[in-house]
Amino acid sequence: MDRDFWHRKWASNEIGFHEGAANPLMVAHVGRLELAPGSRVFVPLCGKSLDVHWLLAQGYRVAGVELSQLAVDQLFADLGVTPEVSVAAELLHYRAPHIDIFVGDLFALSASMLGEVDAVYDRAALVALPEAMRARYVVHVGALAARAPQLLICYQYDQALMAGPPFSVGNDEVRQRYGHAYAVTLLDKAEVAGGFKGRFAACEAVWLLT
Repeated sequence: MDRDFWHRKWASNEIGFHEGAANPLMVAHVGRLELAPGSRVFVPLCGKSLDVHWLLAQGYRVAGVELSQLAVDQLFADLGVTPEVSVAAELLHYRAPHIDIFVGDLFALSASMLGEVDAVYDRAALVALPEAMRARYVVHVGALAARAPQLLICYQYDQALMAGPPFSVGNDEVRQRYGHAYAVTLLDKAEVAGGFKGRFAACEAVWLLT
């Protein structure tokens, strides 16, 4: 993952990956995680996602990690919350009631720093990483979350039409990367309205990993 690439995207506001509402597949299927009120959900590479707002509004606690400090500053500003900021090893830790966001490299985050989580919600993390990094990511997040259940959303499209990110992650790859540690269930697929970036057909697939 090219850190400078993502910093440039946020600095220039080239954030087409940022959705203007909570993801409909998450809203429809998060109940499959069977989370009790107050459960803590880990959102890797969270950006300033409105999914975080939605999870908080449902009474969940949220933990996240994000490379861009600008994105995290905007997330808290949009929430109308002033966080307490401290240094946590190589990361910054933004803390407020019911939310903890770590700023920096995902791979510098440890399980002891993150604390216990009840589930992982991944809409934009796995698909943001090139193929060479995805195996490392899957193992690291599984260890961070102590193999808590996951709701995973992936883009699927003809990778020959665009270099990515976001990358296309097909059914076979999901099963290959997660099947050794989880029961993997494809819950639903939905076409991307108007095509991917208005250029070609794509869909989102939502998976339950338990």
